[in-house]
Amino acid sequence: MIRDIVVYPDKRLKMVSEPVERFDEELHTLLDDMYETMIAKNGVGLAAIQVGVPLRVLIINVPVETDSEDPRVQQPKENTLEVINPVILDAEGKTRYQEGCLSVPGYFEEVDRYKEVRIEYQDRYGKKHIIEDDEFLSIALQHEIDHLDGKVFVEKLSIIKRKKFEKEWKKRLKNR
Repeated sequence: MIRDIVVYPDKRLKMVSEPVERFDEELHTLLDDMYETMIAKNGVGLAAIQVGVPLRVLIINVPVETDSEDPRVQQPKENTLEVINPVILDAEGKTRYQEGCLSVPGYFEEVDRYKEVRIEYQDRYGKKHIIEDDEFLSIALQHEIDHLDGKVFVEKLSIIKRKKFEKEWKKRLKNR
């Protein structure tokens, strides 16, 4: 089921999400719905709070190269990384990457992040895993974990860029 995306500056995006304690059918349905929603909205990552559920759950599906225009072929469900209760074990280096967000549709800006991260998380069945990356997945993981901590990427912008964004965003929301 495709769920509605919570759009900035909705106060729910400021909530710190709660740890998942039950790895049950309700969680599996949430994960499946998040995948459907992310694909429908042309995203590569989605945190549960972005669909109004304050749980420490996120998904990422980095597109694979293909001739197909169908996002389900470019981002097959079996390639989806389901990350529950993530904990950053290590983060180092610096990088800058242009980010966008389904909760801030149509806005893109460069953001400073750690180059490499190592994260411990649980899968949909509660089994623990560790993932380490220093490419796009590292950026996506940090972006989505920020959502779980009540932060949106625009909060990482310089004061000047942030003020410009807020002014343009208010104007855009008013003209909707």
